[in-house]
Amino acid sequence: MLVDKLEPFLKRYEEIQAFLSDINNSKDLEQVTKLSKEQKNIEDIVYKAREYKEVLKQILENKELLSNSEFSELAKEELKELENLKEKIEEEIRILLLPKDPNDDKNIFLELRAGTGGDEAALFVGDLFKTYVRYAENKGFKVEIVSQSEGSMGGFKEIILLVKGDKAYSRLKFEGGTHRVQRIPQTESQGRVHTSAITVAVMPEVEDSDIQINPNDLKIDVMRSSGHGGQSVNTTDSAVRITHIPTGLVVVNQDGKSQHKNKENALKVLKSRLYEIQENERLAQQREQRKSQVGSGDRSERIRTYNYPQNRISEHRINLTLHRLDYIMQDGLLDEIIEPLIAHYQAQNLSECE
Repeated sequence: MLVDKLEPFLKRYEEIQAFLSDINNSKDLEQVTKLSKEQKNIEDIVYKAREYKEVLKQILENKELLSNSEFSELAKEELKELENLKEKIEEEIRILLLPKDPNDDKNIFLELRAGTGGDEAALFVGDLFKTYVRYAENKGFKVEIVSQSEGSMGGFKEIILLVKGDKAYSRLKFEGGTHRVQRIPQTESQGRVHTSAITVAVMPEVEDSDIQINPNDLKIDVMRSSGHGGQSVNTTDSAVRITHIPTGLVVVNQDGKSQHKNKENALKVLKSRLYEIQENERLAQQREQRKSQVGSGDRSERIRTYNYPQNRISEHRINLTLHRLDYIMQDGLLDEIIEPLIAHYQAQNLSECE
């Protein structure tokens, strides 16, 4: 029975609660931090389990009232509502019991890069960057620009953001892939619609314990920072370029005036890229075992089209089309796409677990 599966969570939650409430244990800061995190991870399912048990109790009470002619009609009505509520809660619990993505609670690096389309692609990177910032504000996330390279006519050739917030990765992990835009460029005199593309990579911010890098595998170069057009913007050699020799990955950071800070940020991005490679390998193995999944997040995969003349945004992985592109972009209303994506992913996982 489903209720039997929930008992271990309820018991564990009470054990943690008792430990954290004991003043004598509060000095063990490391243990307190570890248990607080565990408690938070099972909080949702514990609350839902308590609600479920209460509904089961009410169903039993109403069934007993059916034999009482005075309350039988009222009991029938309440019983119908409670049975519907029970089914709804059971579905929510099944989703909560699904294996968690180990990265869901992490902050993310969001990397946007102009692809085909030249200046128009760079302009769209700028537009999508603004949309992500608005979305982050809506969710209460904080956004830091880690690195940026401006386009010659505006926008960005590349921009990397650090998005910090509760379950940031779980909300934005499906954004990785190729985003195609169809619109009339500002420089187009004939009014023709052009198609451009940009790539988005979503990489969890990793702890040092998540991935180890051999210092001997790194080539670190220090150089003079340069801004738009190549002019010097600093009088010191603060820009840092780190090359990971085994993979050939290169990260350049020159946004800060401090060489130490630029090196620190470049290393963070490099670790996240290497971790992403490991995760993609892990997911590839899972896909071989499970025959289906919502997109791979691979950068070569076209996931979404933004058609400005038709005010249309199309999410290709779930065949979702919305004719309110202007509002979604202006107000950061990406949940109109993200929520259906998450629901689709959960439905697939549920069918695989049955």
